[in-house]
Amino acid sequence: MLVSLSVNPEAMQEKNDLKIVYTPLHGSGVVIIPKALKAFGLKHVTLVEEQSIPDGNFPTAPYPNPEEKSTLQMALEKAEEIGADLVMATDPDADRVGIAVRNQKGEMVLINGNAMATLLTHYILSQKQKRNELLDSDFVVKTIVTTDLIKDIARDHNVDCFEVLTGFKYIAERIRENEKKKRFICGGEESYGFLIGDKVRDKDANATCCIFAEMTAYMATQGKTVIDMLHDIYRQYDCHQETQLSITKKGQSGEEEIVRIMERYRNSPPNEIANSPVVKMFDYKIGKSFDFANKKVERLTLPVSDVIQYHTENGTIVTIRPCGTKPKIKFYFSVKENTQDFESLEEVEMFLDNRIEKCKKSMGL
Repeated sequence: MLVSLSVNPEAMQEKNDLKIVYTPLHGSGVVIIPKALKAFGLKHVTLVEEQSIPDGNFPTAPYPNPEEKSTLQMALEKAEEIGADLVMATDPDADRVGIAVRNQKGEMVLINGNAMATLLTHYILSQKQKRNELLDSDFVVKTIVTTDLIKDIARDHNVDCFEVLTGFKYIAERIRENEKKKRFICGGEESYGFLIGDKVRDKDANATCCIFAEMTAYMATQGKTVIDMLHDIYRQYDCHQETQLSITKKGQSGEEEIVRIMERYRNSPPNEIANSPVVKMFDYKIGKSFDFANKKVERLTLPVSDVIQYHTENGTIVTIRPCGTKPKIKFYFSVKENTQDFESLEEVEMFLDNRIEKCKKSMGL
């Protein structure tokens, strides 16, 4: 099934000497992923042996979350030791994956969940388009806190993009709703989860590892890196940058404080964020959107959820949601800027980093 998801098997045949370091972080990925990568034609898959023994105590990875850079440390060291092109680390139940690739300078850089979803969506759709394999019924799915680059890429390929609430169950729900009517291509969320094809219907690191490796091989056949591909996307669709901030409040009093914080943002939305006027507010708890610029109120179609989202005039998006299981509140920041007025992408990224810091201050953080 995994091999059937390939969108460019020729790339793997041409560049089967790609060197990969893989770690299952003491979890279940060790059973399938090395075999699957070899089935894709890759000859050089090196395991981090110390982390390849299933162990629920996670002796070498106390916090086995692929979002954490420290969790990939042993794999990154192994990559430097053998000169690997790609590092992949799956969490213990192998549904999420952390990835590092080499840039043009030969340095290993981490790919966050938004960038991973952007790259995979672009690669899969563009390869299918080249092969005339896209259908009018095709669609992709993203959550409301995942980069809007996915919407831009889908639109450019004449593919529908559905937005859902945070949580992969909502992506699976959208697949089921469209069964026998539309074809699901891929979908993802910013927290390092991605799904290709509709066989699994949950985030699946097995398929993600295989197709990301194929994409890396394909870019190598073009004399480019995955980072080059990401930069090309930024030049075409604007440079996007996303980050999140989690604030934990302790105990019952903490939960009550989070309720008050949400009500304050709900009842007193900011007039501007980082010097850009707030033009829209989406309140998923009451199921309404407020278009301040045009003085319109519309009904939302997504399920009820305690989530508030602000959109500003310059395309900045700030989303606020409390955690459902802990006294924690999360802030998601998404900013973008056209690259044409900057001498380099590094300059744009620094500019956007600064904008995110201004957003945090505007939100009182």
